[in-house]
Amino acid sequence: MIIHYTPFEIASGHFYEIGSGTEFLIDSNPNDVLSLEQPAFLCRAWVIFNGTGTVAIKASGNVSSITDNGTGDYTVNFATAMVDTNYAVCFGSGNDTYGYIVSGRINNYPNTTSSYRLECINTSGTVQDTAWVSVSVFR
Repeated sequence: MIIHYTPFEIASGHFYEIGSGTEFLIDSNPNDVLSLEQPAFLCRAWVIFNGTGTVAIKASGNVSSITDNGTGDYTVNFATAMVDTNYAVCFGSGNDTYGYIVSGRINNYPNTTSSYRLECINTSGTVQDTAWVSVSVFR
């Protein structure tokens, strides 16, 4: 978890600000510093959810809910909207019962700032519900 600290609260392993206004991200080794004066493209939202039966979020960040639009068709709703629709999405899904990985279909629906819609398809190209779906949004 990344936490934003005031200039007087500095802790290893967390995000903090120095009096000059420069921000840094420190990992578990305090000698490894990434300056955010350089581009830093962070995960803005993520979720892993059960895609069969009643859709249920297992864990998430900046995701308020999942909408089940029908077989293998889901909408990930963001708790805080994206600044624009120019974000990148990575996702995957799987179905342990059938013994193969199910892939996703992208660009069928336009990105919106408040949600991302996706479909899960099997190796035959048929839309289907899956045991788990994992989505990450970067901007």
